[in-house]
Formats: sequence, C-alpha cells, structure tokens
Amino acid sequence: MPGENLSREEARERAELLTVDGYEVALDLRSAVGGPDGDDGDAGPRTFRSVTTIRFRSARAGASTFADLVAPSVATVTLNGRALDPAAVFDGTRIALDGLAEGENVLVVDARCAYSRTGEGMHRFVDPEDGEVYLYTQYEPADARRVFANFEQPDLKAPYRFQVTAPEGWTVRSNEAEEFHEGEVWRFAETKPISTYITAVVAGPYHCESDLYTRTFDNGSTLEIPLGAMCRKGLARHFDADDIFLITKQGLDFFHDNFDYPYPFGKYDQAFVPEYNLGAMENPGCVTFREEYIYRSKVTSASYERRANVILHEMAHMWFGDLVTMRWWDDLWLKESFADFMGSFSMVEATRFTDGWITFANNRKAWAYRADQLPSTHPVTADIRDLEDAKLNFDGITYAKGASVLKQLVAYVGRDAFLEGARRYFKQHAYGNTQLGDLLSVLAETSGRDMTAWSRAWLQTAGVNTLTPVLTYDAEGGVAELAVEQEAPASHPELRPHRVAVGLYRLSPGNGLTRYARAEVDVAGARTVVAELAGAERPDLVLVNDDDLTYCKVRFDAVSLATLREHLGEVRDPLARALCWSALWNLTRDALLPARDFVSLVLAFAGGESDIGVLQMVHAWARSALVHYAAPGWREEGGRALAEGALRELRRAEAGSQHQLTWARFFASAAVSGDDFRLLAGLLGGTAVIEGLEVDQELRWAFLSALVAHGAADEAAVDAELARDDTASGKRHHVRCLASRPSAEVKAQAWAVVVESDKLSNALVAATIAGFEQPSQRTLLAPYTAAYFEAIERVWAERSIQIGMDVVKGLFPGLQDDPATLAATDAWLASHPDAAPALRRLVLEARDDLARALRGQECDAAA
Repeated sequence: MPGENLSREEARERAELLTVDGYEVALDLRSAVGGPDGDDGDAGPRTFRSVTTIRFRSARAGASTFADLVAPSVATVTLNGRALDPAAVFDGTRIALDGLAEGENVLVVDARCAYSRTGEGMHRFVDPEDGEVYLYTQYEPADARRVFANFEQPDLKAPYRFQVTAPEGWTVRSNEAEEFHEGEVWRFAETKPISTYITAVVAGPYHCESDLYTRTFDNGSTLEIPLGAMCRKGLARHFDADDIFLITKQGLDFFHDNFDYPYPFGKYDQAFVPEYNLGAMENPGCVTFREEYIYRSKVTSASYERRANVILHEMAHMWFGDLVTMRWWDDLWLKESFADFMGSFSMVEATRFTDGWITFANNRKAWAYRADQLPSTHPVTADIRDLEDAKLNFDGITYAKGASVLKQLVAYVGRDAFLEGARRYFKQHAYGNTQLGDLLSVLAETSGRDMTAWSRAWLQTAGVNTLTPVLTYDAEGGVAELAVEQEAPASHPELRPHRVAVGLYRLSPGNGLTRYARAEVDVAGARTVVAELAGAERPDLVLVNDDDLTYCKVRFDAVSLATLREHLGEVRDPLARALCWSALWNLTRDALLPARDFVSLVLAFAGGESDIGVLQMVHAWARSALVHYAAPGWREEGGRALAEGALRELRRAEAGSQHQLTWARFFASAAVSGDDFRLLAGLLGGTAVIEGLEVDQELRWAFLSALVAHGAADEAAVDAELARDDTASGKRHHVRCLASRPSAEVKAQAWAVVVESDKLSNALVAATIAGFEQPSQRTLLAPYTAAYFEAIERVWAERSIQIGMDVVKGLFPGLQDDPATLAATDAWLASHPDAAPALRRLVLEARDDLARALRGQECDAAA
C-alpha cells in the first residue's frame, strides 16, 4: 500500500511536531469465534472493531501530519470534535490530519481491523485438535497499526490503556495488570510510556499458571512481581512452567543485582503462542514466545539451554529496549545486541547452563559470520531508510555480531565499567529514546577510555577480520616469534583493534591437546607480535582468539591444521574445541578446506563430542557441506559415508542418552540407502529396536519425513501419522511431509498453494516451503528456477512482508547449483534495478550463497 513503508525522514518530521500524551484502545474480539475459519467469503477478511482515542500535542497551529492504520475500513474519524470524512482522509494505511491545534489535540478513530494469518498484527489461530480460537499480537517493527490507529514509530512513546471485549470464558492479558474484569469485558491499568511496537494483547482459552517473584533490596524495600505463564490447552500436559519460572526468577535476580534499576513494568507474563514468526518478543509485562519452546517429546539439554537463553534475552529487553528505546531503527542494536549478549551473560552466571559461552561461540557467532560476509552486510549501527530496511535488519549482524562486539567491549573496558555504564544509561534515559552517542558517553565516563575510535571500528564499519598466527622457531625448536596477522576483505578493508587471547597447545599421551601457554594481547593493524610467547616450546596447535574474546575468523598455521586433522577430538577444553570446529567450518565456507575433508573430520571426531549443542551444530554443518559445498560427483559417496557414520555412532551412543537422540535425528536426515530406510521404517513400526531409543512422536515425524522425501513412504502413511497426532504440530508436520513427496504433481501443487494463493497461514507456508525444497530432488525442482524469477516481484508486492520474505528466501533455486542459475539470478538483478530495495537485498544474499557454494564445489573437486 502506498503509505505503508514509513521513511526515517517522515518519522523525524513527525517526532519534531508531535508529543503523544496517551492512548485509549478498545478492541472487540468476539468476532474471532464462530463461522468459517479464515476469511468471511465475499465479505472479505474476518474483522474486529477497534476504537482508539489518542491525546497528543502539536508544536504548531494549523500543521498537518498523519496517523497510521492498516485496516479494511474506517467508520468514523474525529479530530478535536470535528468529524472527518473517512473516505477523504483514510487511504488504507494512513489517516491524514490537517489543521492541528497548537497544543492539545484529540483524535478518535473507529475502525474495522483484520485478523491476521501471517503472524503480523492480531494473529488468529484455530486449534485443529479442539476447534478453539487463540489470538495474540505481534507488532515489531510496525504492525500495531494493524490493530489500532497510532503514530507508529519508536520515539513517540506514550502510556496506554487497553480495554478488550472477548468471548465469555476467555483469558485476556495485556502489558499491565487487569483493573476490571466482568463477563466479556477486560480493562487494564495504564502502562508506563512505551513504544507502539511493544504493546500487546493475548486472548483465548489459554491454560495459565502463576507464581510470584519477591526481591528485598539493601534499603529494606521489597519488590513483588506476579509471574504468569500461558499456553494453548492442547499443550498443557507438556507445559513445564516450573522450569520457566525458575529461569525467570534467576534472571530477575541477576538483572537486579547488576542493573541497579528495579524491574519497571509491574507483572511478568510469558505467553507461548502458536504460529509465531519469531523466537519471542519483549512486550513489557506480556512477553510472547513461539510455542515450540514447549517440548512435546524428548529433547536434549541444548533445547532447554536455548529456551533459557531466549527467556533471558527477552528479560534483558525490559531495560535495553523497553525502558530505554532506540530513537529510530538505525540503532536497533542498542536493544538487540545488548539483549543477545545479556542472554548468554546472565544464563552463564545465574542458571544451570554454565557452558552457554560455548554455544555462543559455536552457534550464535556462525550466524553473524555468515551475515557479515554477504553483499548486504552493514555496520552494527545501520543505515535504515525505512520500515522495509528495518524488517530485514533483524539479522545476524544486529543480534549476534553486535553481541560479540559487546563481549569484546567488556574485555576492552572491563566488566565493572561496562555494567556501571549500563546503570547510568538506564537512570539517565528511563522511558526515553536514545542513539549511539548516548551510550558511548556513559561508557567513556565509566571506563575512562575514548570510545570514539572503538565505536568507529566496531560499530560503524562492516565486515569480519581474519586473524592468522605466523610462527618462526629458534635453533632449539622453540618459538622465536609468534605474530598475529590481521586481514580484511577488499570490500570492507577496516582493520580493527582486537583484545585476544592466544593459546599454545601440546599433544601428550593420555592428556590429549592441552593448553600450556596463554597470552592476552591487543592486536592492532596488519601484524602484531605476541612478545610474551617468545621462547615458549614449539606448539602442536596455536589457537588465536582462545576463550573467544573477540569477533573474527580464525585461521591456522600449517602445523596446527595438520594436528587438528588427526587429533581434533583430543582438544580437551570444550570451548577451545568448539572454536576449532567453527574455524574449520569457516575454512570450508571460504573454499579453503574441501567439503569432503570437513565431512571426514565429522566422521572421525563428532562421535566423541561431549557438548550436545556443538554436536548438533556440527551435524548441521556436515549436512550443509554435503548439500552445498561438495563436488556433485562426490555427493553420492559422501552421502553414503555420512549415513553409515551416523548409524555407527547411533548404535555406539549410550542407551537413552541425549547423544543417542541427536544421532538418531541426524541419521534420519542423512539416510540414503534401502537398508537405511528399512531400519527407519522398522523403528517406526516397532519391528526394529535400538536399545534405549524411545521413538516418541517428534522422532516419529523425523523418521517419516526422511522416508516420504525418498519415496519410501506414501500419502497414506502421512495421513495415518496425522491421525495419530492430530494436533497443530502434527498438522505442520503433515503439510511438510506431503510437500516433500518426490512427485512433479506434488511439487506443482505445493508451488501453487504458496506462490499463487494466500490461503495458508504463515506456519503452513513455512512448512510447505520446507517440504518443497529437498536436496534429493534437484531434478524435480529444476523447472521452478524460471518460475521463481517470474513470480517474486508480484509476490513481494501482493503479500505481507513476512510471507514475502519466506517465499523469496525459501524458494530461491539454490539447489540448482550451477552457473546457469547464477546467470539467471544476475539477469533478474540487472533487469530489475528499480525493484523494492528489500527484495533486491534478499535476492543478492541468495546469489551470494549460491556463488559461495560453487566456489566450495570447485575446491572440493580439486581435492
């Protein structure tokens, strides 16, 4: 729609003109139940009534501005008691406001807003298990305007009062505690001043549990925070609210200990909701999470660690993001980078997940390294022109690179100075908006260090540096000199200051590879000598960035790489071993290590990996190496080796252990032979047994998915499994499996239902795309390359940005990994210079992945 993509300049002008004093929002959600699911036929989308009163002040008499509203229709618009013609002032996305009074103004908008099926705005979900309807809102960056009229930008904060009319028997939650509930009407207390994108409503027959957090401060005052946890009724039997409350209380203790600013938003509800696009959202007092964090079947400790990290990430946002909010989306990092860092920091220090920095080094940073090498890479502090730019910047740079940079900052200024800077930042800017300079000034105060150069190098430039050790030896074989060489890509040539640890490891019988020397050094410029390590005995392995203090790609000298090829599994320290795995994977992605060599390392050493999160990441990398970076002529041989290795480790794993479960899932994903499929079918049917392996419902779907994708199970088997698991989760698995069948007719149907129709919800669109794209079906998918490039501009224009992103990213023909596909991508880019910048960015990123895969295949073929 013409006015939907708000620009930074429009937001700046509106913020200079307006001050918002408060909102009163009344929503009538009774229309959510009854009648057919989805749209109301010829009447259009299913809608609800939304009445908004906004009290605001204008700096100038007679000025003009606009309010934001994305809605099918508006009944009335009243400005300062004057009725405006909705047909004249409302264009579908904006309400024109002319002739403002200087000082106080009152706008009242009565609209019909649409329920969403895309996870944006007011999402409506019908549970296939019992027919119950569940609603929740999701707004970031700018979808509150799909639910109520507002000024949709983060720096126009205001207090809110919500009233919700909902079906009798429902539970309704919002940011603040309820003040009144009688029958169908729920009224909530006024919020603190917050931004539009973090307001929230959750409504439906949710299962709810409660607890209480109590904190007594040094001055004798006591803080009580009511805790709530919610999920669909169908998931209640799996809901481990006690563990969620435990992590929540541990996090609140940690942040109160370190932030010296009491939690400012009253209660703390956490709602686990269906068909959620994100991991979670930090709505103050009413945090929403994807319900997949409620585990229906056995999972590993890595899954519980991931959930704990997300809970704590969102909690950190209560201060970084909700209490103090970025002025515009350029400084999105001011909340996301901090929350990502604080999620791991608090988890390691306050919960049972004390190895969280290993996961951060191995998993989270891999996301950052990939994003920072794409042509769309950007500084942590980004140039965000408009809302489409903002939507795409919820990426590995804003989150994981920013968090890595903050970890480096803590090493640079010291933990105490960093936390004291945070405390001053909250107190100075509470309930306000900030930008980069506001944070840097307090950090300069607390650390005594000039933050200008650090900020320019780390926050205002893009790209990832590479650090490589270079050694010379003396006549006795000891280290004469150890230097660290720093490189940067030509496209982003910035050489940064790095505070790093360099570790020297020796291989000894019975002790494996253990560290015998370590030095911290400030790497600056192209070459830095580590003087402290001169004279050390000759190492078998040199690990730059030991302990993972900085953000960089690590390379190895020839001796170290040779050592890892033979002894990677003998690196005793789990963090050091994780860093080695990560560095080896980066070598593979950079076409410096053949994919078959990486697969060989996995086959040789993954079976001994103790950290379950690292093992799961290594499995994902191994599959990616085979699918994308291996030479096509070796894929079949490599696939057999990977499947055989996975089965071997599955049989070796301790009965009933999380390692056994992880290898079972990996074996299913790697299965290629008739024997593999017969074993999977036997495990499903109960005719085959692996001691200790419980084939529960989620594992059943994993096994069946592999069988279906290879033509070893049919539609009847998929339907039978849905009958066994007729739930929302089962429905998603069912849709994915059906789309994965190796049939041209099936692929055509899946393509049509995603690309040519908008009837599927966001979750089912994602499931269909996941089923459609099967590495074993490259030939079947070949005809869709041309169709993709013909469709994407239309899809981007017609569908919501979330669905557009899913389709453009998910259906890119990356499995057609040949120069012809690269040429077709380049031809589309050349012939569509005026396509939406966000769309072009997605295509450019996919092109880069494809080009990288082709380089990797060349490297592997040469091996």
